[in-house]
Amino acid sequence: MANLNTHVPGALYETFPPAKAKALWDKFEFVYTPKNGSWLNIAEIELNVLSGQCLKRRTDNIESVRK
Repeated sequence: MANLNTHVPGALYETFPPAKAKALWDKFEFVYTPKNGSWLNIAEIELNVLSGQCLKRRTDNIESVRK
């Protein structure tokens, strides 16, 4: 149960002061996968994007890779 109940605002409000919790919550964008989807599907998509954008051509500098 890696994602037990961390994707709710209350988890931040229990840990941080209200202003800090709100600021942190506003920074995140949660994307929920289907119940039958796994983290491997997400990792596979990311690797495909990485290989398509970076590995098949040269990049100008390391900063563009880090973005």
